[in-house]
Amino acid sequence: MKLEPLKFRPYLKPVIWGGDKICRYKKIKQPEPNIGESWEISVVPGHESIVEEGFYEGRKLTDLIEEFGEELLGKSVVKKYDNKFPLLIKIIDANDNLSVQVHPDDFLAKQRHNSLGKTEMWYIIKSDTNARIYSGLNREISPEEYEKHIADGDFESLLAVHDSNPGDVFYLPAGRIHAIGAGNLLAEIQESSDITYRIYDYNRKDAFGNTRELHTSLAKDAIDYKLYDNYKNPPVPKDIADYEIVSCSHFKTRRLLIDGNMELKTDDDSFTVLMCLKGEVEMIFDGRKQKLKEGHSALIPAALKEMSLSGRATILSTRC
Repeated sequence: MKLEPLKFRPYLKPVIWGGDKICRYKKIKQPEPNIGESWEISVVPGHESIVEEGFYEGRKLTDLIEEFGEELLGKSVVKKYDNKFPLLIKIIDANDNLSVQVHPDDFLAKQRHNSLGKTEMWYIIKSDTNARIYSGLNREISPEEYEKHIADGDFESLLAVHDSNPGDVFYLPAGRIHAIGAGNLLAEIQESSDITYRIYDYNRKDAFGNTRELHTSLAKDAIDYKLYDNYKNPPVPKDIADYEIVSCSHFKTRRLLIDGNMELKTDDDSFTVLMCLKGEVEMIFDGRKQKLKEGHSALIPAALKEMSLSGRATILSTRC
């Protein structure tokens, strides 16, 4: 059997800041309260994605990678990442503010955790009135000032604050302090890493009355303390059907506006991840068709060199 587009069972993660938007958005049953994350495609140990339907239903993504290698991942990806899937794809519902946090870069993460670092990007799907994103600093500080503001309990005063509206894009290189504000439903594309250094958490307590662990010392060496002109990406043109919104050494993401038919740009160097943010499309390949519905994702194997999308939808297309 030839490889086909792979759709996976989402891992729905309950967290103290989660809500009910993800399951309503995906039109699936909510298994428990406060679902904050849907891990769409993952090889994080313990949460490896499982194929939801089709010929490979029930198979783990990691097993398929072991079996198909370059056919699934692509030649360049296998060479660069030693036959490992390098991304983690999520949908996030911030019913409350997420903690203020930072992620280590590849070098530091390798040293400390034998892991990839965590560069990521956010695409705002929906946002409530007055929703905010916190990304970067509003002034340059030193590591010593960082520690002082943490000790004084006023670290929030240093955060750069941004309005959040559907279609906004935020690129977050490792080292950038950030937080998702309440009222945001967003797509997150990141390196395959679950390493987060929590800096500040509003003194919240978990279900057992405990405040969540902070990683003040670990974060100190991971933070980029510089001040940058812009922390929010330029607006995405509404009249360009195929537009690159983020390009970095870890991934390249395009926003596709489908209205009818569009050929998907593929080759045997990399897999492609499609996230359907709005509407619905048919993926047409090898004389066959598969539907991709709003709120759902698909992994397109590198071996599928010819594919088209038909329908009306907003899609994020990501390659490595």
